[in-house]
Amino acid sequence: MRTSAHIDRFVLDHLPPADQQPELVFDLPELAYPERLNAGVELLRRAIEAAGPDARALIDFDHEFSWARVDAISGRMARVLVEDMGLIPGNRVLLHGQNSAWTVLAWFAILKAGGVVVATMPMLRAAELATVIDKARISHALVYSTLADAVTEARATSPSLTHVMDSTALQAAAQALPAGFRFDAVDTAADDPALIAFTSGTTGKPKGCVHFHRDILAMADTFARHVVGLTKDDIAVGTPPIAFTFGLGGLVVFPAAVGAATAFAPRPGFEALAETIERCGATALFTAPTGYRALLKLAGQHDLSSLRTCVSAGEALPAATSDAWHEATGVRIIDGIGSTEMIHVFISARGDDIRPGSTGKAVPGYQARIIDADGRPLPPGETGRLAVRGPTGCRYLDDARQAAYVQDGWNLTGDVYRLDEDGYFWFVARSDDMIISSGYNIGAPEVEHALLRHDAVAEAAVIGAPDPERGQIVQAFVVLNEGHDPSDALRTELQTFVKGVIAPYKYPRGLDFVDALPKTQTGKLQRFRLKEPG
Repeated sequence: MRTSAHIDRFVLDHLPPADQQPELVFDLPELAYPERLNAGVELLRRAIEAAGPDARALIDFDHEFSWARVDAISGRMARVLVEDMGLIPGNRVLLHGQNSAWTVLAWFAILKAGGVVVATMPMLRAAELATVIDKARISHALVYSTLADAVTEARATSPSLTHVMDSTALQAAAQALPAGFRFDAVDTAADDPALIAFTSGTTGKPKGCVHFHRDILAMADTFARHVVGLTKDDIAVGTPPIAFTFGLGGLVVFPAAVGAATAFAPRPGFEALAETIERCGATALFTAPTGYRALLKLAGQHDLSSLRTCVSAGEALPAATSDAWHEATGVRIIDGIGSTEMIHVFISARGDDIRPGSTGKAVPGYQARIIDADGRPLPPGETGRLAVRGPTGCRYLDDARQAAYVQDGWNLTGDVYRLDEDGYFWFVARSDDMIISSGYNIGAPEVEHALLRHDAVAEAAVIGAPDPERGQIVQAFVVLNEGHDPSDALRTELQTFVKGVIAPYKYPRGLDFVDALPKTQTGKLQRFRLKEPG
């Protein structure tokens, strides 16, 4: 640990013990970061150097900001945080706003001021916010005005939260500073905590993942640089919230690292996203497989031809979705697996290296392998647990689950994979989504992907349901496309169809039609909710 700039040492003092820390690997020259590093300052320096101070940075539906303005306004906001709100380096700052220019400006301001960003999904209610506030001992909050009520309600039960300012007041205070004002950013260490990202809750109680200033740069210098390949001429759009590290990377960090722009849709929903792509001539899209399926239905109504780079994460990308998008747009989707614990994507591929259905290969800067239950590496063709290491790694904030995620320095993501002879990784299932039926191991996603190949199926989720004879059976929940109605005949047709796509023993013996599937705010499927009784 280098000399920290943090006066408030709460996060530093609640990191995992040394024997549970991940082993870090910095084997690329671009990962040789200096001892002193403020990620907000460095990203803005890169953006201005690459594109120029007057280049477009943030495009809201009614405003545009150049990179010079982003730098200047975020500096003013940082001054308000320090002088008006009493922020000291190391304080945690709740950032509660929708995807917008304001949220990005506030994010840069918190980093410049030496605070630790704790961004939260705009749809979180007061009780959910209180859980985050209490876990991270958050003292300050910047909140978009229309979302202020939930933070006010949470504050009433969270004594650590003492300073709250909404977007209207923050903008007014920042604008009141004298012309030409410049803020001297806090000289943080590269390994000072910069953000706490809370997991999206696909498996229950969320965990706080601590990432350093250098970690933010590392996701730009690995996946973004070597796979995504944005340039200063790109305009990025997407659906993942900035509070979700997939969204933080795709919509904030990756564009800033090369001086590209980000355009924000004026309202939630895929119709608004398609309109924004057409209106702004967006070239790079970040969304989950669900988003690509939704946009396919809108492709005939909107011009999406400006897109040249499309990235999917959050859940495994079915080959059927990848092929359908490629056929409709001519663009092959870059799939990737990442995690909040690792900050972003660590296995992926692009262009001619993409093999639909495979996640890809280890991203430059990362190492990945398949291991057995005892942690021994498995040869190609064998199915086992995915283990990863690189320049980033899991550091849960004061959480006993750290010991399960990091073992022998490797990060165990909870995914079951197999590695082929060419070094490609193929997703099988989450470790808690493996179904054991009559002694056979069946991956829920494989059955879901088979169902999605049928024209009647819009969405599918598969779990293991208890069965007295087989131990478990494959149980499917299916959302139908328009023009198709639930029936016993369609159920049988889908079961027969799956038998023709994958091994017959994997077919769903149980199949229910539902109106919607349970998901997190980031669009990730919550299979565990389908397992709950009632």
